Amino acid sequence: MADDRFEIPKEMRAMAEANFEQARKAFESFLGTAQQAASSFTGTSEAARANAKDISARAIAFAEKNVQASLAYAQQLIHAGDITEVMRLHTEYVQNQMKTLAEQASEIGQAVTKAALDATKPK
Repeated sequence: MADDRFEIPKEMRAMAEANFEQARKAFESFLGTAQQAASSFTGTSEAARANAKDISARAIAFAEKNVQASLAYAQQLIHAGDITEVMRLHTEYVQNQMKTLAEQASEIGQAVTKAALDATKPK
């Protein structure tokens, strides 16, 4: 019977961990810049500005959550002991992300609908 155990060389694991940390720092920098841009948004009306800031803030929060989930998944894969664990981690990650993305799409859809309704209200 074939052994499904695999070993990742220490050097490769160290390189993957370094790349992981670099990606995490780059994302944190990007997120900070995006949050600054969203907070300085200027619209044509107070309602439009508030709705745009809300939608931007939600999108940024969703992006942060999704990237954090991806980074956590990558970290788990780095430490997986065998192919069975890799497959279990992958299945869990995909299922969780599909659920999360559906919830996020619904929430953004509701926020966009509210913004559209607010924009059509007489001033």
